[in-house]
Amino acid sequence: MNQDADAIRHWWRTSIIDMSPGRIAFCGHPVEDLIGNVSFGQMIWLLTRGDMPSEEQAGLLECALVAGVDHGPQAPSIAAARMAATCGVGLNNVMATGVNMLGDVHGGAGEQCAELYLDIAGRIDGGSGLKDAARVGIAAWRKTHGKIVSGFGHRFHKPVDPRAPRLMALVRDAAKAGTVTGRFADIGEAVQAEIGEERGTPIAMNIDGATAVIFCELGFPPPLSRGLFCLSRSVGILAHGWEQMQQGGRNKGPMPPNFLPEYEGKP
Repeated sequence: MNQDADAIRHWWRTSIIDMSPGRIAFCGHPVEDLIGNVSFGQMIWLLTRGDMPSEEQAGLLECALVAGVDHGPQAPSIAAARMAATCGVGLNNVMATGVNMLGDVHGGAGEQCAELYLDIAGRIDGGSGLKDAARVGIAAWRKTHGKIVSGFGHRFHKPVDPRAPRLMALVRDAAKAGTVTGRFADIGEAVQAEIGEERGTPIAMNIDGATAVIFCELGFPPPLSRGLFCLSRSVGILAHGWEQMQQGGRNKGPMPPNFLPEYEGKP
């Protein structure tokens, strides 16, 4: 029986929360000490990293989260959430539907871009200059992933994604203050410049490219870039799902019912 009890006790192991009757502590911090004293950004950092960030670090993280909350119903995640809201499901189902749309193409670009930045950083550590490291890193990326470089270019915002310059300016300010090094801001801008030179025309650094700079500057591993974007976009998914519920509508599909898909099968 003692072996069974030990097996049950050790079935789940966590350094995130210490919870027992009358006690809740996150990474060693009693919840009553955190409530009212830390920001949501600090709480996200604490649970994913295990330590408490400075207010400046958490503030920069929150800037990235604010920038990615929404991009309108033309974004697949938002469109899917709004359609789900017309199908009679609960708000939690609506949110799950939207979040589940965030994959490699829509929502995962930040993770991929962070991997590119870290690869370029490794090449610089190996002795390459910034421009050469960016050029070689982009070429290596394309051999694996194809021509499109995640984090750059946007189908709506050309040649500037209005979110990126503001985020990059905040990173530069944080670097001057010593909160971050600014290293990945240099790398991100070098990638942007290299792609622009190849094209012969400027290209936008998009929201994924800019937030990847911030996540790398703050030391988040690339997979967390995707998770953090999911947290951010969940705010927009929640807002759109709730708005659609207030507007009403039943079984709304991707286009009005008088427009039908083009049939390509046999006559």
